Amino acid sequence: MKMNVIAYVYNDFHAKFGIPRQSRLVDTPSRVVLQPPYNLPDAVRGLEEFTHIWLLWEFSENVREDGKWSATVRPPRLGGNVRKGVFATRSPFRPNPIGLSCVKLEKITYEESGPVLHILGADLMNGTPVYDIKPYVTYSDAIPEAYGGFSEKVKDYQLEVVIPAEHLSKVPEQKRGLLRDILSQDPRPSYQEDPLRVYGMEYADMEIKFTVSEGVLTVKEIEKI
Repeated sequence: MKMNVIAYVYNDFHAKFGIPRQSRLVDTPSRVVLQPPYNLPDAVRGLEEFTHIWLLWEFSENVREDGKWSATVRPPRLGGNVRKGVFATRSPFRPNPIGLSCVKLEKITYEESGPVLHILGADLMNGTPVYDIKPYVTYSDAIPEAYGGFSEKVKDYQLEVVIPAEHLSKVPEQKRGLLRDILSQDPRPSYQEDPLRVYGMEYADMEIKFTVSEGVLTVKEIEKI
């Protein structure tokens, strides 16, 4: 079955490392730009009445041309050494590289190119292709009694974040809180515990270098890219 790209996502995540592992963990802003022939105002008529939407998208940076896949994966939040079935996880390495995210719809603007959806909380990389957009329907999509399996054990996991003033001053003021929230989610693979190792991630045209020790992430340097 052929899938048509209806939109692309644009935001400050230009590399995979550092993107929140689930949607709505951090209120990072993104723009969903509809593409021809789907960029018609009529196509989103009524969508502004909803507070949240579903995005169906492609793990475009994880496509395996050889079609190989694994029945089990190692979720990073479980330390990277516990295997679970691929269909019991949100792993990007799937038989079909399809992602599903629930995000907040902040507003819709109408530009010369067509409608643009302004969203918060996306766990998508800049340039990610979108295959479908659906409204979040509260009476059927929300299940208060649902249980999240092994993910319940790690859902509240966060790091304390320390950003020295000399480094924080290099970050635009409106992005400082977002950067702190992103780092608190711990971008590292969970099996890496070397307190001396310096990690680097890209965000908003900056490279942030940091270490992690005993639950505290300390920023060591911030450089413009």
